[in-house]
Amino acid sequence: MVKFTTAGESHGQGLVIILEGIPAGLPVSEDYIGIHLGRRQKGYGRGGRMLIEQDRAKIISGVRHGATLGSPIGMTVENKDWANWLEAMSVEPLEGEPQSPRSRRITRIRAGHADLPGAMKYGFQDVRNVLERASARETAARVAAGAIAIRLLEEFGMKIHSHVISIGNVNAAPVEDPSKIDWAAVEDSPVRCADSDAAHRMAALIDATKEAGDTVGGMCEIIVENVPIGVGSHVSWDTKIDALVAQALMSINAVKSVSIGPGWEVSTLRGSQVQDVILPVTDPDRPWQRNTNQLGGTEGGMTNGMPLVARFGIKPIPTMVTPLPSVDLDTGEEVLSHFERSDVCQAPPACVVGEAMVALVLAKAFMEKFGGDSVSETRRNLDGYLKTVGPRKIYR
Repeated sequence: MVKFTTAGESHGQGLVIILEGIPAGLPVSEDYIGIHLGRRQKGYGRGGRMLIEQDRAKIISGVRHGATLGSPIGMTVENKDWANWLEAMSVEPLEGEPQSPRSRRITRIRAGHADLPGAMKYGFQDVRNVLERASARETAARVAAGAIAIRLLEEFGMKIHSHVISIGNVNAAPVEDPSKIDWAAVEDSPVRCADSDAAHRMAALIDATKEAGDTVGGMCEIIVENVPIGVGSHVSWDTKIDALVAQALMSINAVKSVSIGPGWEVSTLRGSQVQDVILPVTDPDRPWQRNTNQLGGTEGGMTNGMPLVARFGIKPIPTMVTPLPSVDLDTGEEVLSHFERSDVCQAPPACVVGEAMVALVLAKAFMEKFGGDSVSETRRNLDGYLKTVGPRKIYR
């Protein structure tokens, strides 16, 4: 079973990742993982932290001579800013009065962050105990794990992409056929948008938002091509692939909405306008094609052979240069909320985090379906299955 866990705080020594369930024989390198970590650090509207960190995952187990061993993969990502937080984030108890201003207790809580519920849940007197782990810095660890999951999907012909479809009230032109998207141009776009005109307006909105000391959210879309039909299951609520994808995307910091395909947009249409009509089989190698993908590539909790499409909306983040009124953790009296270095807009890098989470979910479901302790064994299982997928009088 593919599963992962992460550890680490935003200003601690670094992040730790353990990824299990990847079959033996998958080519993996730190350079490949570094490409995805670098993509996460890009994006118009990022804050000063990205000028400090140049993320690099160090593989410490589970890979030998450039290929996975089938054993747990362990990785670390160093926090270069740790040097400035030695006292504030010390593992050992502090002796005497703190010398660094970063060591001071934080009691000014922020609406929209984990500050208040986290402090109440764990009984903390210092909000830093919450915000360090609740920080989006943790998503660097997810991207490191997700890069290996993406590499696994690539090995079996699947391709995963992402782009921004809106920032604030600026919307990109709808894309009828995702295969026509210029993904190289998306990667070069500061806001990860396929619509160059909308991209300029998005950047202008981010500039205006920054000037106002505010933040802005957006909407991202993840597209996975060449997913085999039948990944996931209809038989149990916790095996449905669309539900698993939705949960994974909702777990990303500041995400407040998720849909498979257009989602809420199809709820206003009639059934005849929504269902993806199945076309007659004319190519034995490509059965069960559709002329639309309104349902985002899933039916009944399983992939249906069309591209898997998921969208998610990320709210404006709560840390703002111009702080909102709030209250003090100690007294309950009105104060201005705490400011911690942050971004203006997180939608572009959130796309890359979304890719990682979808890839991890798909990798888990894919391996549960096809199994195998090695890549070659999994490939045999997949090839055998694909020979049975088609009209029943032809494929048996």
